[in-house]
Amino acid sequence: MTAPSLPAPSDVAVPDSHLDLLARPIVGVLTTMLPDGQPQSSLVWVDYDGTCARVNTTLERRKGRDLLANARVSLLVVHPDDTGRPLQVRGDAELVTEGAVDHLDELTRRNTDHPAYYGFIYPAEQRDRETRVICRIHARRVSLDAIHH
Repeated sequence: MTAPSLPAPSDVAVPDSHLDLLARPIVGVLTTMLPDGQPQSSLVWVDYDGTCARVNTTLERRKGRDLLANARVSLLVVHPDDTGRPLQVRGDAELVTEGAVDHLDELTRRNTDHPAYYGFIYPAEQRDRETRVICRIHARRVSLDAIHH
C-alpha cells in the first residue's frame, strides 16, 4: 500500500553524521496535514531502513488518515544531549503494510522493556481492529541545523 505522493526527484540521503539519531531510541515528532490544512504533530518512535526514516502507525489513527489524504510529512528528531544537533526530514510518505507488526515490535523492544507492542502496551485484541503500516519517509529535504537551514 502506498499513500498518494507527488512526483519528486530521488530521495535525499540522511548524512552519516546524523544517522545515529535514527538508530537509537529517541522519540521524534511527526507532522502531517489535517484535512483543513492545519499541521498536526505526534510523538513517534523512529528508525532507518538504509534509505528512509521510518515510523509506525495505523490507518485508523489520525496520522494514518492524514497520510492517506496527503503524503507530505515532516519528521523532527533532536539529540537528547545536544539540542543544537537536530535532524529534520521533509518528504513524501510511503505506507507499507507488509511487516508492519514486526516493525512495531522491533521499535517496542528498542524503546521499552516490553517484548512486543500488542499484549503489553496495547491489548492483544486491539491488533485485529487496526491496520498497521510502516511510514517510509522519502526525503526531499534534510535539514541538520535549525539556525542556519
